[in-house]
Parts: sequence; C-alpha cells; structure tokens
Amino acid sequence: MAAQSPSARKTYRPATQLVHSGTVRSGFGETSEALFLTQGFVYPTAEAAEARFNGEDPGFIYSRYSNPTTRMFEERMMELEGAGDARATASGMAAVSAALQCAVKAGDHVVAARALFGSCTYIVQTVLGRAGVDCTFVDGRDLSAWQAAVRPNTRLFFLESPTNPTLEVIDIAAVAKIAHAAGAILVVDNVFATPLFQKPLALGADVVVYSATKHIDGQGRCLGGIILSSAEWIKENLHDFFRHTGPSLSPFNAWVLLKGLETLALRVRQQTENAARIAELLASRTDKVARVFYPGRADHPDAEIIARQMTGASSLVAFELKGGKEAAFRVCNALGIVSISNNLGDAKSIITHPATTTHASLSPEAREAANIGEGLLRFSAGIEDIDDLLEDFDAALDKA
Repeated sequence: MAAQSPSARKTYRPATQLVHSGTVRSGFGETSEALFLTQGFVYPTAEAAEARFNGEDPGFIYSRYSNPTTRMFEERMMELEGAGDARATASGMAAVSAALQCAVKAGDHVVAARALFGSCTYIVQTVLGRAGVDCTFVDGRDLSAWQAAVRPNTRLFFLESPTNPTLEVIDIAAVAKIAHAAGAILVVDNVFATPLFQKPLALGADVVVYSATKHIDGQGRCLGGIILSSAEWIKENLHDFFRHTGPSLSPFNAWVLLKGLETLALRVRQQTENAARIAELLASRTDKVARVFYPGRADHPDAEIIARQMTGASSLVAFELKGGKEAAFRVCNALGIVSISNNLGDAKSIITHPATTTHASLSPEAREAANIGEGLLRFSAGIEDIDDLLEDFDAALDKA
C-alpha cells in the first residue's frame, strides 16, 4: 500500500486536507478509500507475528487495536487538527469516556465546566466518582472559578466550547494556562465549533475530542468519535487503555466518516450561513422570543473571546421562547421542514427541547444553573434553502 507524502500534505489548506489527507491506496489503486472489513490480519511467518506484537514491525494486528480504514480516518483528522496521534472510537461518548478515564486514577481531582452535555456530566460526576475521582463543577466563563477550584491533586480540566445547548464560549487559552500551572491537562470537546472553526490544541489544550456522529458524518448514517493529542500523550495514557477496553470504531463507520469529511467544509459553510439567518429572524421576533444565543451575533456575551479563538460561528442556534415549555412544544410541532431530533450537525435541520431530551437527566437546579429553561430550544441548521427555513420558522413562531 502506498500513501501520499506527509511533507506534501502539510502545505494543504483544510478543504483539501478533508479530501486527500491520510489516503492510503492498495495495489489496486482505488480512487475511494478502501474498506477493510476484517477482524484480524495474517502473518507470513511466526517470526513476523512475534515482530508485529513486540512492536518491531508497525503493521496491523487486530481491528480492535487499529485497522487500515480506521487509521486513514485518524490520519485525516490528525492533519486537520494538527495532532501528533489519534484514536477513533465507536461514538462521541466513547471518546469522552476513554479520554477522561485513561488520564486519572482514584484520589485525583477533576475540574469541569458546569455547562456540559448530559452524558458528559454523567461521566465526570458518576463514572469517575465511582472510581474514586472527585470533581468540581465551575462556571466555565469565570476564570477565577477555575483557579479557585484547583487542589494539590487536580489532574484534569474538562470543557465544551461552545457549550451544549446554550452556546457559551470559554476562553480555552486562558483555561489551559491555569490547568498547566496546576500541573493538570486540559481536555476540550470541540463538537459545536468543528475542526474548521476552532483549534483547541493550537490554543493550548492537551486533548481534543469529537463526536464524529455530528458534523463529520453529517448525514445521519452512523456513530463515531475520535480523541486527538500529542503522540506522547496517546502512547503514555490512551494506548494501552484503548487496546484493552475496546471502544474502537468499526472499519465500516470509519469509511463512512471519511466520505463525510470530503464534504464537511461545504456543509458547515452552508449550515452556518443558514444558522445566522435564522438567528436574525428569531432576534426580530421579540413578540415570541425572549433571548437568542448565537456565536455569530455581536450581542453574544462572549463576542470578544469568539473573535480571538474562532474563525467562524456555528451551525447551532439556541433561543428561549416567552411562553415556556408549552410555547416551545407548539413551535416544534408546527415546524414542517425542521425535524424534531436530539442529533445535530446534520444536513437536515433539527430542533430539540433540551430540558426534556438531551439534558433531562439533570436536576431542575442543575438545568437552571446552566440556563436551560423550559422555553429553551436548540436548533441545528441544515443545508436546505434558507427561504424555506425562514418561512417555516416564521409560521411556527406565530403558533407559539
């Protein structure tokens, strides 16, 4: 099998990287990436098998460890993200879980932003808690809160930015400095920004995780996730944990995600343009809408940070209706084009009511602290014609 020259790939811009980086062709010279649906690999001799297992031969051993198709996906994401190594996982939550669990042990302390996806909160609070790891939740935008939460045994900081679902934006570089001064690492969930609009590793983060199920696939087909970091961190922390616990991505899903990456830049650009227009409409409907949260608007409370650390806005819009849950449900049910679903980043526009879906597992007090009110809706813009979407929303708001 022959790969492109890594030195040549380094000069490519993101849209080109998304199509070409990491491609390895078999002897057949196929145009599309090859799909290797195999559990294991055959060795020509017992000596060759021994060399493979002891690390003298860098070839593949078992698809739970690595696979040619999966590795192509990892390599493409590494070049896009500027990472030294990566491991692809079966889902976004598998990526979060593995990245956190492999980095801490009983007796350690974790500091996490309060505004997290519900399942991420469960991992930090319950899974790590059962393993003897203590956690402190803070207001992610308050740098003094991060500093005040540090203990002698603090080993890891964790945050999302923009956050789910209220699209708060946290100063990643500043939080990274606090973490490193405390001898801790910073793990960033970069799903909402996508690797096109924000580069956490370049901002000082140590590890970045994605749910590839979202924008990377972007067409509602499969689950996937990925953990990216330096080659040293992957080797010392994740490598053995990943091999023995088995959160690996299937080769078929890796192939689907490679196809998704080819159109990521086109889709995200259109989704973001559509989201910005919908945010404008929502902001104009003060008769129905109490608040709009969108990173592309000048009235976003974190606009200064956004200008420094993001190169684009988001395909997500959050907004709060004046009529609470009843009004939110009416709008959801009145929309014709927009689907009600808990996914995001899809080519199809999607809306969800976080308080009763993605964040339903949180206590009412926790939802209130995270500004997740009963009237809050999270909209994920698709690539439909914007005029159709505007008409759909305008009509649905009239029924709120």
